[in-house]
Amino acid sequence: MKEPDLVTSVANILEENSIYIQHLMTCVEIGKALTSTFNMDQILIIILKRLSELIKAKNWTLFLLDPKTDELYFGVVVGLDKGALADVRIALGEGIAGTVAHTGEPILVPEVRQDPRFSNRVDDLTGFVTHSIICLPLKMQGAVIGVIEIVNPEDMSLFQDNFMPLLSILADYVAIAIHNARTYRKIESLSITDDVTGYYNTRHMHQHLDQLLHQGQEVSLVFLDVDNFKEVVDSHGHLLGSRILGDAAQIIATKLEENDRLVRYGGDEFVIILPGQDKHTAFDKVVAVRKALADATFLEDMEIQIRLTASFGIANYPGDAADKKELLQMADNSLYRSKDMGKNSITVA
Repeated sequence: MKEPDLVTSVANILEENSIYIQHLMTCVEIGKALTSTFNMDQILIIILKRLSELIKAKNWTLFLLDPKTDELYFGVVVGLDKGALADVRIALGEGIAGTVAHTGEPILVPEVRQDPRFSNRVDDLTGFVTHSIICLPLKMQGAVIGVIEIVNPEDMSLFQDNFMPLLSILADYVAIAIHNARTYRKIESLSITDDVTGYYNTRHMHQHLDQLLHQGQEVSLVFLDVDNFKEVVDSHGHLLGSRILGDAAQIIATKLEENDRLVRYGGDEFVIILPGQDKHTAFDKVVAVRKALADATFLEDMEIQIRLTASFGIANYPGDAADKKELLQMADNSLYRSKDMGKNSITVA
């Protein structure tokens, strides 16, 4: 090899290595950013921003695997209208992304029209024209939790084998971040969930009331106590008693709106938080709840057929109380006036 050719060859190698090292350092920076938060929304924003900077492509997508249906859905989309794809699900084995999710192995396709695994369903929905794809699995402990798909990358050198380890490192960082966020979200959810009914517990009640009152929102609060529940437990035991409470909670929830919160306060007591609602609105809602409970038959499948009623107390912030403690006390006092009046009644502070 002539000296000029050798110099040129060495220069090219150094340049390629320099670019590779730059990409590697960027991956490390992305990894640090991704592992700095457990908030799923923030993680997806980081992925959106950093990957767009690292990999120039016409579009790229982060698919997440729904463990209940074994289908991929669009978690993050760059270069396409995510709204048009909100309801689109991709089965395992369908298209390039579905194949990667099914096999757990990456796929590089320089020309999709020559690959029989390619599905043009998304192109048909969006009008986009796919030419090339790099698709990587997101795996945690050997199980696929999602897929990253880079479509029509500007830098065709990404299809070279020496870039696969780099892209795999990136995919590993993303997978770890998503797994950590999901685990954190699950733990956080368990910490505010009542284990008997599956609805909120008192910890969440206090957090939510603090937030609403800090925002200066009007809040109506309902205390609810199941009448004569001790007799039911004495007759049928705690296990069936817990089932009845769970069934009662589901009945109550059918009469509530999306922003309303149902809380198991303890024992046979519930609290209903009604943001932005005055006492008149709260009263009408409680009337519907009371009727639904009174009309229900519990443990009917066991041929026991228990009928129940409940007593209610309603208070309002700021109408009846200056702070959370007073609001809780006023609603509780109203409840016990209902109990004193013969139960199955509603008292408004």
